Amino acid sequence: MDTPLYNRLIEHNSLGRSSFHTPGHKCSGFFDNKLLELDLTELPDTDALYEADGVIRQTEENAAKLFGCARSLISAGGCSLAIMAMLKIASKKGKKMIISRNAHRSAINAVALLGIEPVWIFPEGEKGYTGRINPYEVEKILKHEKNISAVYITSPTYYGELSDIKAISEICHKYDALLLVDNAHGSHLAFLSENLHPINLGADMSACSLHKTLPVLTSGALLNIADNNLAKNAKSAMSLFGSTSPSYPVMASIDICISYMYENGKRVYGDCEKTVNDIKSVALTKGLLNLNGKCDPLRITLDTSAVGLCGTEKQIEYFESLGIDCEFCDGENAVFICTPFNSEKDFARLRQAIEKIPVKSPVKNPSPALFLPERKLSVHDAVLSSSEIILSADASGRISSDTVCPCPPGVPVIMPGEVIQKEHIPFLPEKISVVR
Repeated sequence: MDTPLYNRLIEHNSLGRSSFHTPGHKCSGFFDNKLLELDLTELPDTDALYEADGVIRQTEENAAKLFGCARSLISAGGCSLAIMAMLKIASKKGKKMIISRNAHRSAINAVALLGIEPVWIFPEGEKGYTGRINPYEVEKILKHEKNISAVYITSPTYYGELSDIKAISEICHKYDALLLVDNAHGSHLAFLSENLHPINLGADMSACSLHKTLPVLTSGALLNIADNNLAKNAKSAMSLFGSTSPSYPVMASIDICISYMYENGKRVYGDCEKTVNDIKSVALTKGLLNLNGKCDPLRITLDTSAVGLCGTEKQIEYFESLGIDCEFCDGENAVFICTPFNSEKDFARLRQAIEKIPVKSPVKNPSPALFLPERKLSVHDAVLSSSEIILSADASGRISSDTVCPCPPGVPVIMPGEVIQKEHIPFLPEKISVVR
């Protein structure tokens, strides 16, 4: 029998393209082949993830020291597991939670499963699915809503935008609310010239997808917790959603990464920051950078529509023709994840690709409508309701029973329980699940 997936992975690697997508190690040979020989399980001397009191607990303590927090919990189920556990820890019966509308679908899944009542807050970006959260808007909601247990935001966004975590954390604590940050794309922020990690800036918890920007195998993540009081039941919260068979090679890669970052992190990520800043300068002269405000120093988001390069297929085709795999193209923007494990050749290719983009007239596509749809059911009830699949063209007026979003970036166009309107339809997939 053929091995189609394995064969395709081998074929793709043989193309020799420069990887500006996850994982952060870029298949650069950071790990030796011994990791493949360490696919073990819970044994008397290998510890157990959810009851960690041996070597896994020691690794978690090293991670907490590295990130400057009270506790760090390993996730071999990606940042999605860390996000779900974080929301479980912060949820309180009878209390609501402010949640940014650009939350990843894993957070919405947790909202559904935990029965959390969300109070939505929109990011400031014109698209509605990306942008920074305004501290003033957070305070406005906290003044009005008196039963909020926590505020949950995404920073950095998929496009690299950074919210003012320090200001938001001060506001949250003024109103006795926790600040939770989906920091999936920002694990490296602790190792730059300015420490921009959410925990350092006052967040109470952050979910960090190590594999995205640090040298860790895919699905390796951490839940970082600033206060030991919040960590008391954190393991049970994680075990509620996580597999009972976590990957030991993934966990071992986190262990290796922590040791490496402790010794080398500031140096290698600082050097990478300078390289990326130089490439961004080239992009700026071409008119390709339009994300105003503070952004992730290691993420490059090119607005190719500003020079007439539009359409996802055209974007991908252009960069692939120059030997580059992007992290993500949305038809207007092309996103590149840069780490120290990109080679000089990788960065030279990216610079050349930016320099060679032909300049034509700008083209802008319509964005999803920025409004809060009518809610008919709670997220919990909508997800658990009887549903049917229909053509999106026929969905106007129906109640969505699913989180409808492309991945990447994994941000919903419409939430479960909301009424689909005609303005949504151009941005939906061909078919959608609705409540019967």
